[in-house]
Amino acid sequence: MKVERVKYIIWAADMNRAVAFYVKVFGGTVLKQNDVISEVSVCEGLIGIHGGGEGARTWTGLSFQVPDVIAGAAEIVAAGGHLVREPQPENGEPPHLAMCVDTEGNEIMLSRKRH
Repeated sequence: MKVERVKYIIWAADMNRAVAFYVKVFGGTVLKQNDVISEVSVCEGLIGIHGGGEGARTWTGLSFQVPDVIAGAAEIVAAGGHLVREPQPENGEPPHLAMCVDTEGNEIMLSRKRH
């Protein structure tokens, strides 16, 4: 089988708001956008955003590795998302994990590379 592309699909009740969130927070590049399906490239990964979502809270499995989880979590909140769990220090190290929700109810995770 020849695979042409791998993308992860999430749902959106408001396509424009969802696309704007992933562009603003994660520096995504819009590859395609319409009311049914949009595609945003983030760090060579592809997120497909499908219209028709109900805004219900859904765990996605999406994780974004960032250099500073606290700063990243603040950016998510500033862009209209919210936190499920505040970043917490562990074993005397800075936080390495933040559980977040985007503007459409999709749960996502921020993580910091551990040394």
